[in-house]
Amino acid sequence: MGRSKFSTLLFVFIISIFSFHGTLVRSDASDHRYNEADNVPLYANKVGPFHNPSETYRYFDLPFCATGKEKDKTEALGEVLNGDRLVSAPYTLDFQKDKDSKSVCKKKLTKEQVAQFREAVKKDYYFQMYYDDLPIWGFIGTVDKEGKADPSEYKYFLYKHIQFDVLYNKDRVIEISARMDPHSVVDLTEDKEVDTEFLYTVKWKETDIPYEKRMEKYSQSSSLPHHLEIHWFSIINSCVTVLLLTGFLATILMRVLKNDFMKYAQDEEAADDQEETGWKYIHGDVFRFPKYKSLFAAALGSGTQLFALTIFIFMLALVGVFYPYNRGALFTALVVIYALTSGIAGYTATSFYIQLEGSNWVRNLLLTGCLFCGPLFLMFCFLNTVAIAYSATAALPFGTILVIVLIWTLVTSPLLVLGGIAGKNSRAEFQAPVRTTKYPREIPPLPWYRSTIPQMAMAGFLPFSAIYIELYYIFASVWGHRIYTIYSILFIVFIILLIVTAFITVALTYFQLAAEDHEWWWRSFLCGGSTGLFIYGYCLYYYHARSDMSGFMQTSFFFGYMACICYGFFLMLGSVGFRASLFFVRHIYRSIKCE
Repeated sequence: MGRSKFSTLLFVFIISIFSFHGTLVRSDASDHRYNEADNVPLYANKVGPFHNPSETYRYFDLPFCATGKEKDKTEALGEVLNGDRLVSAPYTLDFQKDKDSKSVCKKKLTKEQVAQFREAVKKDYYFQMYYDDLPIWGFIGTVDKEGKADPSEYKYFLYKHIQFDVLYNKDRVIEISARMDPHSVVDLTEDKEVDTEFLYTVKWKETDIPYEKRMEKYSQSSSLPHHLEIHWFSIINSCVTVLLLTGFLATILMRVLKNDFMKYAQDEEAADDQEETGWKYIHGDVFRFPKYKSLFAAALGSGTQLFALTIFIFMLALVGVFYPYNRGALFTALVVIYALTSGIAGYTATSFYIQLEGSNWVRNLLLTGCLFCGPLFLMFCFLNTVAIAYSATAALPFGTILVIVLIWTLVTSPLLVLGGIAGKNSRAEFQAPVRTTKYPREIPPLPWYRSTIPQMAMAGFLPFSAIYIELYYIFASVWGHRIYTIYSILFIVFIILLIVTAFITVALTYFQLAAEDHEWWWRSFLCGGSTGLFIYGYCLYYYHARSDMSGFMQTSFFFGYMACICYGFFLMLGSVGFRASLFFVRHIYRSIKCE
């Protein structure tokens, strides 16, 4: 009865995911058509240091020209989570209407404002705007370092003239770019008041690029031939790793297992008093339930939920939802799908806990709900406090926090409880092919390399080596300004990661059992999840060797949120490793006769 209820719940969830597909493609990204001289809205989004992608501020936090009539744009949940804070810009770009050196405002910059702009130019501040949902990027100023060895001799300049080049096709905007005039600058080197006039130019040009292909420009950068070659090299490297590993393990394990089966069959025909050795010797202990069974079941439930979340995100990515600059679509999808998949965590954790003969399923359900969300919430509180202290756009408004709390309260928690009740009512018994003895056997002394930490290091290295090339591109996209759109290749890499994780965990579990160590439950989970620790180690390398990130806020955001992501990977891959090992252990003990 419990299984049928859960199947219905899962079916409803899948239907809701596909109906949710439409909400991820923003309503304001509709097909806009304009007549000549129509006002096309231009929104200023944010400014910030180019090398610190998390450290962004509102556009008018810098003393640009402001009319006092600026209006904030209403934003979706994902856009706010992404740090977007769109506000009407001081430039007017009417459809097909050219403008030449049009004045925005005349302004006297105070010493404090000059110092503020100089500090921003020194940190390579960029600005981002949106025109008809097309992104515009540009730097606010430049540093003259030519022929100057001493940084104190550098000269700092603020651009005061921006030129917008807009392409249109009939009645639609196709492309826009912004160019700063290098000859029209304000010298910010000295702390003194400066009179300046901010100008802008608009040039319209017709193009035959169809409206449907206007976003292709932004995804082409990741599809350039030399980039694709590197991606395919990554895939081939990973595939070779997988083939060698799986071939090696399959050959070794099949040969060893075949010899084991023949040996044990001969032992059964020989004298009954002959002493058993190897993994058959511990058949009475191999299915003895692990310590901390509630925590184990909760980790398995959370990992299974994160696996389901990843699969659904890939499904949405492969059907084209996360196109470049679909602001906040990924964050919206992560929040909503995580909430909707909480029933999977509740069902998996509670049903497995009941199979392990656990009694306090309510406490197990609470632990499942807090195991991933708890650390994530604590990390969010700390990082949001840092963002508030910096007055950055990464600081979530109270209203957004309230929406997330309501989603957790009204969607995540009820589905978790429903899944838990369905899991409790499933009444499934643990399928063990052999009986467990009353008292556990003593584990013989083992060499140091067979202990948990060395085994985790061995288990995590191979899956990590299969994905590390692709990791650079993902990091450069998430923690930089590179665009990543080749989701099909990423999905192949993810499948390879799962296969390698499953195979290496199975192999290590076999060698552990052959050494007569029957405490394989937690070991298989830890070995499977150890790739997450390697990814966090890669974070340290990326931060110091491959990026120019700096400052307390950016460092906190990078290591804080990557810790949560790597912890999620640990739970997900740990679940994969344990499931593969459980299938393998059941199979080998089902294949022999045990007294």
